[in-house]
Amino acid sequence: MLITNADIIALMLTVKLAAVSTIILLIIGLPLAWWLARTHHRIKSVIEAIIALPLILPPTVIGFYLLLAFAPDKILAQTWLTVFDSSLAFSFSGLVIGSVIYSLPFVVQPMQSSYERIPELTLKTAASLGANYWDRCFSVLLPMTRRATLAAATLAFAHTMGEFGIVLMIGGNIPAETQVVSIALFDHVESMAYDQAHGLALTLLVFSFTILLSINILGGQSKPRFRHASM
Repeated sequence: MLITNADIIALMLTVKLAAVSTIILLIIGLPLAWWLARTHHRIKSVIEAIIALPLILPPTVIGFYLLLAFAPDKILAQTWLTVFDSSLAFSFSGLVIGSVIYSLPFVVQPMQSSYERIPELTLKTAASLGANYWDRCFSVLLPMTRRATLAAATLAFAHTMGEFGIVLMIGGNIPAETQVVSIALFDHVESMAYDQAHGLALTLLVFSFTILLSINILGGQSKPRFRHASM
C-alpha cells in the first residue's frame, strides 16, 4: 500500500469540502427544516419535493445542470465573478455549491422530523415564562434536538466525503484544486495502480469510521434535558 503526496492533498481537500459544506448546510438547513415543520402553506409540498430530488436523481444529472448554470455566459457565473472575482465551474467554490445542493436533504429531512415532534405547548410555555425567540432557540429548541442535529451534521459530512459524480461533473479532476479523494481513488483504479488505490481506500475507510465512532460516542454521552422528547 502506498499513499502519495497527491493522495494526501486530495484527502485534505475532501475534508475541507465536507467541513465547509456541512457548516453551510446547517446554517441553511436548520431554519428551512423548522419552517417546513411548522408551516401549512400550500407550497410546502413543492419545497419538500425539490429538496428531496437529490435522493432520486443521479448525481450526474444534478452535476450536468449545475455545470450549465456555472457556464461563464450565465447570470449566476457572471454575478459570482463580479462579486468574488473567481469562476464557479471547475473551482472549489463550485464544489461547495454542488455539495450543499446534493446533501441538503440529509440535513433538512431528519431535522424536520425532529422539529415536528416538539410539542407546541413546550415553546408556548417557554414564551409565557419570558423567553424571547432566541432564548427559545438556544435554551429549548437546540437542547431538545441535540442528537438529531449531530446526526444531520454527521450525515452531511459523510455524504460529502463520498461524493463522486457531481464533483466530477462540476469540478473536473484538477490536482490540489478540485480532485477530491473519490476521484483520486478512481484514477488509481483506472490506471490499475491497485496498491495506491487500496492504500487510499483503506485510509478513507479508517478515517470515516473513526469520525462516525467518535460522534456516536459523544452523542451517547450527551444527555438531553427534556426526556419526554427523545430526538
